[in-house]
Amino acid sequence: MKINSHNEWDKLREVVVGTAENMTVGLEFNPSQSVSPDLFAKACQAAKKALPEWYKEEVAEDLHDLCKILTDFGAEVFRPAPIKGEKLFSTPHWSASGKDIYNVRDLHIIIGDHVMVSPFVSRCRLYEPNAFADIWYHYFEQGFKWLMAPQPKLEGTYVVPYYPEGQEETTEEDILHRKLSDGRAEKYYRLTEDSILFDAANVVRFGKDLIYLISSTGNEKGARWLQSILGEEYRVHTTSTYKSSHIDSTIMPLRAGLVLLNEARVSPKSCPPILNSWNKVYFNDMASLPKEEIDFQSNVRDKVYKELKELGVDSDLNHISSPWAGINVLSLDQSTVLVHDRQKNLIKELENHKLNVIPVRMRHCYTMLGGLHCSTLDTVREGKLENYFD
Repeated sequence: MKINSHNEWDKLREVVVGTAENMTVGLEFNPSQSVSPDLFAKACQAAKKALPEWYKEEVAEDLHDLCKILTDFGAEVFRPAPIKGEKLFSTPHWSASGKDIYNVRDLHIIIGDHVMVSPFVSRCRLYEPNAFADIWYHYFEQGFKWLMAPQPKLEGTYVVPYYPEGQEETTEEDILHRKLSDGRAEKYYRLTEDSILFDAANVVRFGKDLIYLISSTGNEKGARWLQSILGEEYRVHTTSTYKSSHIDSTIMPLRAGLVLLNEARVSPKSCPPILNSWNKVYFNDMASLPKEEIDFQSNVRDKVYKELKELGVDSDLNHISSPWAGINVLSLDQSTVLVHDRQKNLIKELENHKLNVIPVRMRHCYTMLGGLHCSTLDTVREGKLENYFD
C-alpha cells in the first residue's frame, strides 16, 4: 500500500514496530575531549552492564507479542533493520555512538503521504534513520514524499535548565510523580532557539491540524519550520502544557471527537483551545512504576550513568519514564485501543467510553523510555485528510 496516515485513530493497516536487536546505550562524548580507542572501549564496556541479556530478551519478547496482536488485528508489521550501535561517529562538533531502535516514533512523522525525518535533539541518534531505509524504499516504489528536516549542528549547550538556578518550582504534578515513582523527581529542561529542533514525538495529528509541544525536545523554531513546510493546507498549533519531553504521554486523541488528557498536566484552562469542542477524558489515576523497574533503575542504570559520567561520557541512563507513560496508548481504529496491561484504572475508564481495550504487556516501557505509541509508527491507516475542527 502507499503511505497514508492522517491521524492517530483511523483503522490501522500497516505499522512499524521497534526492535531490541543489537540494543546498545547511546553515548555522547564531551566535545572538548579527544575520544581515544581506549576511552571508547571503556565506555562501551561500562554501558553493557545497563543491558543484561535477561532484560534484552524480555524487551524483545514483549515487542514480539505486540507484533502478534497487530497482525491478528489484520495490520502488516514492518521492523527496522538493527544497526551496530558500538561504532564511534563524529561531526566537526562532537562524537557519539548509537543506541537502540525501540522508540520508532521519535524521529519520523507520517503526515498523509509525507515521511519526515525530524531535526532530532539527541546526538547519539544521528544515524538512527538508516535503520528504516529498507522500509522507506519499499514504500518508495509506490510513491510518497520523503523529507528530511535541516540537520542541526547540536553544538555547545542547546539544552538548558527550565528554571533559573534557585527558582525551581514544585507543582502538584511533581508531588504526584514522586508518589508514583518511589520518590524519584523529574528534572526539567528547555531548548535554545539557535537551531530548528524537535523530535517527531512532539507532534500528534488531527487531520489538517497538528498539536506541537514546546518542551525539552521541541522548540518554537521547529514549529515554525514545520508549518512552513506543510503550507496552508495544515495548521500547526503549539502548546506548553508539559515541560519535559514528548507529547504522547499528555495529549492522545482516541477517535474523532474524543481525546485522552493527562489531568496532572492539562486542565480546562491549559487545554489547547483547538480541542474546545471535543469530548475530553481527563485522567491521572495511573499505576505506580513497577518495583522491578525502579530497582533496576536504581541498582543498575543510575550506577552505570555515574560511571560513564566519570569518564566524561553522557547518556540517558539517568532517565526513567514518568508514571504517565501509561497514557501512551495506540488506537487500532475508532473503537479499539491498545493499553499497557498494568493500567487497570485507565482500561476501565476507556471501556466506560465504549472503547474495546486490548491490554498489552510492556514490562520495561519505563526504562526503555517509551510505551505503545512510542514503539510503533503507523505508516498506513484507512481514511483521508479531514478537517475536524471547522
